[in-house]
Order: sequence, then structure tokens, then C-alpha cells
Amino acid sequence: MDEKTYIYSMEAPVTRPPQRVVSLVPSVTESLFDLNLADRLVGITDYCVYPAEGVARLPRVGGTKNPDVARIAELRPDLVIANQEENRKEDVMALQAAGIPVWVTFPRTVADVFNLLWNIMHVFDQTEMVPRVRLIEQTYDWVWRMSEKRLEDAPCRVFVPIWLDPLMTFNANTYSHDLLRVCGAINVFADRERRYPLEADLGTAPAYPADDERAVGRDTRYPRVTWEEVEAAQPDMVLLPSEPFAFDETHIALFAKLNIPAARSGQIKLVDGSLLTWHGTRIAHALNSLPALLCAPNEAL
Repeated sequence: MDEKTYIYSMEAPVTRPPQRVVSLVPSVTESLFDLNLADRLVGITDYCVYPAEGVARLPRVGGTKNPDVARIAELRPDLVIANQEENRKEDVMALQAAGIPVWVTFPRTVADVFNLLWNIMHVFDQTEMVPRVRLIEQTYDWVWRMSEKRLEDAPCRVFVPIWLDPLMTFNANTYSHDLLRVCGAINVFADRERRYPLEADLGTAPAYPADDERAVGRDTRYPRVTWEEVEAAQPDMVLLPSEPFAFDETHIALFAKLNIPAARSGQIKLVDGSLLTWHGTRIAHALNSLPALLCAPNEAL
């Protein structure tokens, strides 16, 4: 099977509204509930946790990286929704080889998220929640207008690690980056691309040339960075998300030792990781929470 079958698409590969759906994307699972489409779900992953009461009754098909393809086939879905970043190519291709249509989504900007929500409602022929999505878009418009002024008058430079050992973050070609921008923050590693091998990313070895087969086609959006690079970036705030790495109170002290404005002003904060990384209707929660958090005075938090 051609690997192009794994490339994401704005449109679902179905000709009629799907009635039996397996979601391999936690944020999409939540969105289907919010869009009044939960009755179409027949299977979800172990990481689909929202809404808690709703997902508790649904069959589980394994993790996002190791779904049980045979179990999914038994559920007889007429559509499986996957994500190019969260799900493995080999699992998607195995499902397609079994004759199951797979919609591979891949939103990388806030605008992409809204497009996905509109497309879901169109594909499923369910428009009851159109007013809700329009309201989220109106919130986005308002937040962005406020953020444009903040970015001009008092930009907030933010570092968000998504892994600890080695430190890992994201650059400008990601949804998380665009969401921070919309909410009024500057990603201090926006221009940093991932280099291969790991030693090159950490500055201890030369990087593979761009045309080297070991580097061609590999994802460069999530660089591994050094503590020295973080200090050189001088972030005003460090946000420690709860996922994909589960940062907690014990990790704040590690970053507080750095010679950065965030450490000197006490702007090292824990944050619900789903607000930064989950696509779909969770963006409503992000737009309501993140702007007030970013570089806010400590007494206001």
C-alpha cells in the first residue's frame, strides 16, 4: 500500500455520514461528544478521558500508539478517525488494508482546528452545534485582538518543555506554538529545528546533512534543547504541562535554578497539558484560560 494513504486530509474518506466510528484521537473523542455525535462512537483509546462520564461506557481499543487493529475491525466501524502525529503509520495502513476508511487529521494551527470542527459537522451531517462553534470562533477573534496589543506593548516570552530528559519543546510549525501566539505569547524556540542525531540536537556532534537518508523526511518540529539554550533564550515564563511528560511541583525547582527572568519573577507554572496540545473543542477551554495565565502577576494567579 502506498505510504501516501497515510497523508492527512481535510476531508473524510466516506461518501455518506458515518454511523459507527472509532476515534484514535482523545481530542477528537471529546469533540464528538461536544458536537452531539457521541452516539456514533463505538470505540475509543485508553487515553480518551473526556468527558469522563461519557467515555466510561465505551469500548477501549488500546493506546494511541498501539491500538488493537483486530479489535477495531470487530467493532465494524464505517470510519476510524486518526491523527498523523498521534497515531502510527503502520496502524493506519493496517486498518486501510482491512478495508476500513481512516480519516487522518493533522491540525497545526488554530485555524486548522476550526476547519476540522466544521468538517466534522459537515461529514457527519450534524449541524446542531454550529452556534457553539461560532461562539468559540468569536472568542478567538476577541482573544486575538487583545493579544495583538499585548504582543506589541508587552510581549511575554514563554518556554514550554514537553519532555524532561532530554529537554524537548516545539517550534513554530505546531498547533501549540500557534495557540500561544493567539493567546499573546512568544515561543522562545519558534525558530529552533530538531537536528539529527540526538547528539547534534544537544550540540555535541555534527548534524546529518539535509540530504542524508538518516535525516530526509524526519520531523524537525520538536527539538531537544539544552539547559544552556533555555538560559540563552531568557524566557519570561516557563509553563510545565501535565502531558505528554507529567511535570509536577517537584520539577519547578529544576527550572527555578536557571538564570532566566521566569525564575527571578517566580513565573514557573504548572498547566493542564491538554489546553496546549489537544485540538478540537478543547480550544474553548484554552482560549478562556491561557491568556490570563501568560505572564500574569503572581498575585493574580
